[in-house]
Amino acid sequence: MKRTLVFALAAGLATSTLAAQTAAPAQAAPAPALPQALPTKVAVIAFEQAVVATNEGQRAVNEIQKKYEPKGNAIDAQGKEVDSLKAQLQALPANAPDEQRANLIKNIDAKEKQLNFDADAARTAYQTDLQEAYGKVAQKVGGAAVKYAQDNGFTLLMNVGGQQNAPNPVLWFDEPKMDITQAVINAYNVSSGIAAPPPAAPSAPASKPASRPATPKPAAK
Repeated sequence: MKRTLVFALAAGLATSTLAAQTAAPAQAAPAPALPQALPTKVAVIAFEQAVVATNEGQRAVNEIQKKYEPKGNAIDAQGKEVDSLKAQLQALPANAPDEQRANLIKNIDAKEKQLNFDADAARTAYQTDLQEAYGKVAQKVGGAAVKYAQDNGFTLLMNVGGQQNAPNPVLWFDEPKMDITQAVINAYNVSSGIAAPPPAAPSAPASKPASRPATPKPAAK
């Protein structure tokens, strides 16, 4: 909130200064004309959805799902086995031998740990393969998206289908037309009325001190 207020005050001060300078009679040479605003044509794309919706993206996902289908079936079978053992444990009569109960609990614990380990490993490998396949297709789709934007006269391409807190939703922009950095610098220099500092004078090379002549020694008597 404080930062927003500071920027607002700075913007208001700059506006007031610019207006006062505009009203005052010119004291220096005429200022250069400000750059004209360029038309902006913005395009949006749900990039992640587009990558997955392409024929190549769908084929990649299907291939990975088929690759991990046997592992998924095996994990499902492990889960059913653990559920069956748990049902047996609950069905034990109250007078069942303690050793039988302890062995069953130990067997359930071991199989459940193995199930969790296998499921986590399969999930990690599956996600890794998906991300690798997505990256390959995304690189191609990104190039096609930029080319489409260029061919159709767009100057800015933004991703609207990513995460809400994505750090940079801009996928591409036409830098020569969209970058106003230097134009803003020029405009502010005109409004501030501050002349550019003179170029720094080249430093002179350090002069070597002249050597002093040796003092003659008095003649021996």
